[in-house]
Order: sequence, then structure tokens, then C-alpha cells
Amino acid sequence: MKKNFDDSYPKDVQAKVKKNLVWIVCVSISMMFAGFTSAYIVSMGDSFWVKVDLPTAFYISTAFIAISSLVLFGAVKAAKSGNVSRARLMVVTTLFLGIGFGVFQFLGYKALVKSGAHWVTNVIVDDGRYGDYFEIKKDGEYLTVENNQYYLNNKQIEGEDKIELQSFASQFLVPNLSDLKNKNIKYGDFTLLYKSEPLTFLDGEFLRPNGERLEELDFQRLRYLAQNVKDDRADFFMQGEMGKDFKLFYNGNELDYKERTLMYKGKPLSANLQNKLLRGNKDMSTAYFYVITILHLLHVVAGLIMLIVMSVRSYTSENSYKMAISLGAGSVFWHFLGVLWLYLLLFLLFIH
Repeated sequence: MKKNFDDSYPKDVQAKVKKNLVWIVCVSISMMFAGFTSAYIVSMGDSFWVKVDLPTAFYISTAFIAISSLVLFGAVKAAKSGNVSRARLMVVTTLFLGIGFGVFQFLGYKALVKSGAHWVTNVIVDDGRYGDYFEIKKDGEYLTVENNQYYLNNKQIEGEDKIELQSFASQFLVPNLSDLKNKNIKYGDFTLLYKSEPLTFLDGEFLRPNGERLEELDFQRLRYLAQNVKDDRADFFMQGEMGKDFKLFYNGNELDYKERTLMYKGKPLSANLQNKLLRGNKDMSTAYFYVITILHLLHVVAGLIMLIVMSVRSYTSENSYKMAISLGAGSVFWHFLGVLWLYLLLFLLFIH
């Protein structure tokens, strides 16, 4: 029945109907993404907004989807000219290029998470901020924090020195102070200080020079600090240097960071905004980033399923014109996904 129904219409009518249906879907998707990008811009107002550099993997994935679109265009052209074998090869190639796009998207997400850009997180460190209560010395010299990095003797702590510092801090990662009773804390070359006074660990307790024991509340602060050190976190949840690896904006204006103090329009951030940043403002920019890009990736998955079907049909189609009609309609959706990604990439590159 279906065969007779299809054959009762001219080829150009069949192609036009199928393409029109695809275009309706594309317009609907465009409206949805227009809504998300508009919400992104509106949400930036009167909020703290973290902007990060896009990982290289996202640019590589862009190359994959751009090349795949060109290859699929060639497949449609080959099918129209009757070169079925060439069309089959190019459709399968498009499928693998599309899979490559998805793989590098996930690598990009992995790089973002590693840099501290989680789905939703705080912007700056509050609990366990280095220097508020606790400090660390190594070989008698204080560790300092500059540009969101740990330093010793004006040299950034990296490599083996960073691993050694993180191992020292990891000893304090227990739920409660009492859990240290049976642990052997090793200071090595490090000295732990509480309010500028060295702490001694004896019989499962931290002792100040006057003999006072460290209280549970202060130990929880130490535990938070230890977690921050282990996670390579200093003043911001984002890793790297502010202004270089990431930027922080408020109400559309970029903030500066001088001597561990946030500056807004050349002046220290007001107490009201500081409290807002600490308590009530999460990094929603990264959440928007994930929502927009993952939603696009889900549509790419639908496109990959379509490419699989098209690949199978390229081997079962009875003639080249039916293959050309199928590829022509499907290619519209795949080209649309490529153009949509380019738009999102440029949007996130210049806005995010």
C-alpha cells in the first residue's frame, strides 16, 4: 500500500512534503533555543556571572560536525546523480563523524568539570578559606595565596610539591575530630597554624601553645580547608587565575581581584554584595551552559539515529531517486543541527 501511495506522487512533490515536515521541526527547535539564550542574557542582570574559556574539545567537535555536513551534502548529490555506492559510503562516513562530535563534546564537559565548572556551585570559597583561621608553613616559610594559586617563597606550588601539600591536607579529611584518635598525623616539613599559633598533634588531639584543645567547630573549618587544598582550590571554586582562565562579572561589569579582594568599578566589593556572593548567589552561568549544550547534544543523538536509519535504507532502497529523497530530507535536519551548534558556539564564546 505504502509503495503504491508513494509512487502515485511525483518525485518533486514527495521531496517537498518530507522537507517541509523537517523544516517545521527545525523551526520549533529554533524557537526553543532562542528562549534559552534569551533567558541566559536576562539572568545575567543583577547577578554574579562566571565566564570561562571553552575547552579545545568543543572546537574539535565543531570541525567534526562541519565536515560531516559537507560529506552528507556530497552524499545527497551522489544519490541524485545515481552513484548509489558513493552515496552509501558518504552517509556512513557522516555517521562516524557525528559520533566523533559527540565524543569530543563529552571530553569538553570533562575538561570543564576538572576546571571546577560544575553544574551549579558557589563562586568563591567561604568555608575553609586559607588564612581566615588556618595557615600552613613549609620549612619555616608561610604558604600564601595569590591569583587563586598557592605559593611558597613567591613560587607557585606545582608538581610534586603540590602532591605533597595535598597529601598533608588529606590527613584531616575525616568527619569529626574524634575520628583522629587512632590516626598518626605526620607533619613532615609542614607546620599547621591556628590563628598564627602552631598546632601540635598529641594523643589524637590538636593542642595550642597554651595547652588549649582545638574545638570541633574549628576542626570543621580545618576539614573544609583540607578539602579545598586537596581539590586544588584556593579562593574560587573555578581553578586557575581569575582574569586569565575565568572571569567574574556582576551586573554585566567585570570584577577585578587584588590582594584577595574583589573590586567592583575600581572599589572593594561592598559588604552587601559580598554577602550576596557568599550566601545567595550560585554560578548559574555554568548551569545554563550545560543545559544549552546538552540539549543540543540530545538532538544530535536523534540525528545520529536518523543517520543510522538512512545508512540502512541506502542498502535497501530500490532505486537512487528514493534514496535521494530520503537523504535530502534527512540532510536538512543534520545541516540545521550544524548551523545551530555554530550559533550556540559563537553565543557562548562571546557571551559566556
